Amino acid sequence: MRLPKGYHALQRLPEDKVTDQITRRVLTGDKGMIVWWSMKAGAHAAAHRHPHEQIFWVISGRMDFRLGDEKRSCVAGDLGVIPGGVEHEAWFPENTEVVDVFSPPREDFLTGEAPAYMRKG
Repeated sequence: MRLPKGYHALQRLPEDKVTDQITRRVLTGDKGMIVWWSMKAGAHAAAHRHPHEQIFWVISGRMDFRLGDEKRSCVAGDLGVIPGGVEHEAWFPENTEVVDVFSPPREDFLTGEAPAYMRKG
C-alpha cells in the first residue's frame, strides 16, 4: 500500500505482521523506502539478495548479520550499507528494532505478503 505524499507519524503507519516474530511499518516515496522492523528473539531472515541498495540502522537489541562472507554482531547505533545483488542474512538473538532504507523502493514489500526468505517452511 502506498501512502499519500506529505507528513506521517510512525505509530499511525499500518503495521504488517510478517511472521509471528516479525512486524514492520513501511513508508515509500518514488525513489526510496524506509522500513521499521520489530524482531522478536529467535527471528531469522534467511540468506537472500535483491537488486536494491539497502542501508540499515540498529535501533535497539542485537542483530547477528552476514554480508557476503563477513559476519558481524551489530548493536544499537550500528549502521551498514548493503550493495544491490550482495547476499546477506540476519539472526536476532534478542528483541531488536532495525530501520532499513531501500533504493529504489521494494515493490514486493507493498503487497502485504511476507518475503519468501522470512517465511517458515
